[in-house]
Amino acid sequence: MWKQRIIETSRGSFELFEKGEGEPLAVTHLYSEYNEKGNTFANPFTAHYHVFLINLRGAGKSVAAESEEQYSMEESVLDLEAIREALQLKKWGFAGHSTGGMLALVYATMKQESLTKIICGGAAASKEYAADPGSIYCRENPNFERIVEIMDRLDTQDVPLEERRSLGREWNLMSFHSEEKMDAATLKPNSGRTVGDRLSYFRKVDCKTYDVRESLKSVHIPAFIYSGVYDAQCPHKFGVEIADCMPNAYFTSFSESNHYPFAEEEEKFDEFVDSTLREANQATT
Repeated sequence: MWKQRIIETSRGSFELFEKGEGEPLAVTHLYSEYNEKGNTFANPFTAHYHVFLINLRGAGKSVAAESEEQYSMEESVLDLEAIREALQLKKWGFAGHSTGGMLALVYATMKQESLTKIICGGAAASKEYAADPGSIYCRENPNFERIVEIMDRLDTQDVPLEERRSLGREWNLMSFHSEEKMDAATLKPNSGRTVGDRLSYFRKVDCKTYDVRESLKSVHIPAFIYSGVYDAQCPHKFGVEIADCMPNAYFTSFSESNHYPFAEEEEKFDEFVDSTLREANQATT
């Protein structure tokens, strides 16, 4: 189990969960809520890092938003900086998957001086991924109408837990290359409930102007980028594009994965996590 902490910062109180020893590494997703069960993306990092799994504003027991603009990626970066300062850490790494990966990219463009590295996967550097027919978020994709219905329901406060679980499974079926591995993943301790207000802000506001491709060219910290070959949310080529934009990027491709390589290719993902220490150390020597 992960250890819960409430951190008082200059921007309010935030809930986080800690596990592991080593270099400090922050982990979060743009619109997920965590608890003591941890998270299947964060778990592999605890073998090598001191991981801080963070509930952003409006998630869990973290401070509520005073306005919806505080759900933006830019405001979230400022909240993360306040948490880092409250923890008295000069620098830390940041790892994020999917929109958490997009948040990692924004963090790097805004505050790379606070970061030792970023780890980013299942992501894209611009809104263009949502216009690609290979993405379930594109109108031309056969799953588009259904995924919009699912997100709308998850954005509704009074949806019963069992329905949420059913909707989450359906979303996952579109995002796993292997249903067998998806079912195996669901048996492991995990948290990451969707926070509807945060998801809604990303869909309706942040995503419409999101594009950090040019800014990434000026980010010189080590960046570890990964993508599943069959990714149906952010197609593989958009992971390649992220790495191409960044001067010190290392790219890893997962040939048997859709959107969740850490669940579909666990051993290879563990090797990838190990490389984020090895390669980063070589880059600084």
